[in-house]
Amino acid sequence: MFIAMNRFKVRHGAEQEFEEVWLNREVHLHKVPGFVEFHMLRGPDREEYRLYSSHTVWESEAAFQGWTRSEAFRAAHGNAGNRKPLYVGPPEFEGFEVIQTVPRNPDA
Repeated sequence: MFIAMNRFKVRHGAEQEFEEVWLNREVHLHKVPGFVEFHMLRGPDREEYRLYSSHTVWESEAAFQGWTRSEAFRAAHGNAGNRKPLYVGPPEFEGFEVIQTVPRNPDA
């Protein structure tokens, strides 16, 4: 598995608009081979911003790379540049290869 994360430093006062953008967007991920699940996380409130992180799980890094080259990716990110005033700096990408998974019920 591969986990792709983006950290968003959202300006104070822009949190509601940021969340509405994500909660009301058209989702394309389920159309992409290798997609497992997506989470948008609301993190700690810092002095200059509120931290958010998107967390997408993929079957493999190759599946994630395929997403970044897909029409679905272009459709999902087409208006990304229009939201800059919401952020303190650009989103920060982090990608992780999963080396261990502990299931909720290991005996199931």
